[in-house]
Amino acid sequence: MEWTVSMATAAIPGLSSGGAGRDSPAKEKLFGRAPPLPLLLLRARNLRSVRARSRAVLFAVLSLLLLLLLSRHLSPFVAWKNPHASSASVPSRGGYAVLINTWKRNSLLKQVVSHYASCSRAEAIHVVWSEIDPPSDGLKSHLEKLVSSKSHGVHKPSFRFELCEEDNLNNRFKPIEDLKNDAVFSVDDDVIVPCSTLDFAFTVWQSASDTMVGFVPRTHWLVKKDGLAYYTYGGWWSVWWMGTYSMVLSKAAFFHRKYLDLYTHKMPSSIHDYVTRERNCEDIAMSLLIANASGAPPVWVKGNLYEIGSSGISSMKGHNERRNKCLNDFISLYETMPLVSTSMKAVDTRQEWFW
Repeated sequence: MEWTVSMATAAIPGLSSGGAGRDSPAKEKLFGRAPPLPLLLLRARNLRSVRARSRAVLFAVLSLLLLLLLSRHLSPFVAWKNPHASSASVPSRGGYAVLINTWKRNSLLKQVVSHYASCSRAEAIHVVWSEIDPPSDGLKSHLEKLVSSKSHGVHKPSFRFELCEEDNLNNRFKPIEDLKNDAVFSVDDDVIVPCSTLDFAFTVWQSASDTMVGFVPRTHWLVKKDGLAYYTYGGWWSVWWMGTYSMVLSKAAFFHRKYLDLYTHKMPSSIHDYVTRERNCEDIAMSLLIANASGAPPVWVKGNLYEIGSSGISSMKGHNERRNKCLNDFISLYETMPLVSTSMKAVDTRQEWFW
């Protein structure tokens, strides 16, 4: 092949005399079958250019499809402008009480108490203790020292155990005597929310204090099949895919202290009995209670949340089926569906450039 190309190239000078070099049939045949080397290189460059452009077009199309898919889920969510951002040096009115639900995990309890004591807006820390044996003097002393050492400035949050007579999930929502703060941050003993994120959520709650404001959204939807209608409980991936939610879990959420009294004294006793029997779904019960009382959807706050414990009941087999049953059983007791779906998400615009 190299030789053939070389011969064809050598014949090119003969063209300057009017084509005399092409009078041989053999040369004519050879000239027609093998283009000159510069022409071959030009074709190769053109081919590479076409392929590069094709790849660029394909990449642009795929990128556009990805953006469209993301916008399908991001577009319903809107930013939440911090109403106090213009006066960052002046704190918002009041503070909040942290209500920690714990059960036989003292090492985790020490970590979360230490963390929330360091949050400047936390004015009180209450630990719901449902174990048969009361907390030891050593544990009490250790936690009190943590609160004192971790808190900032002159003001130090108060600390107290809320002792319960029985092991019952309803305990986490019992009214607290002498509670001074309207805002209650309910949190599990293995969940840590950074103080800055928690303070932002508190400002969001201040502008929507009748509803629930939290970090763990969940959803529901109606299913009709074979002439029957029932509701399905949806976890995080359902929220992401559908772009809506109707609950925020009490494992990390703000609500008004009045709901502790409503939960304990006004909510149907059949729901208390259900939670006691099933040892599950007290968070769904609280979401239904607040939605029923307020007629408003919850508010999901975008922010980091760290779970420092091992997997809990949510990772157990059949968890979603039990949650589905809870939701439908509770709704039948309410005789209505109080949950309100929404696509709003609160985002601190000082911290996010894309939301």
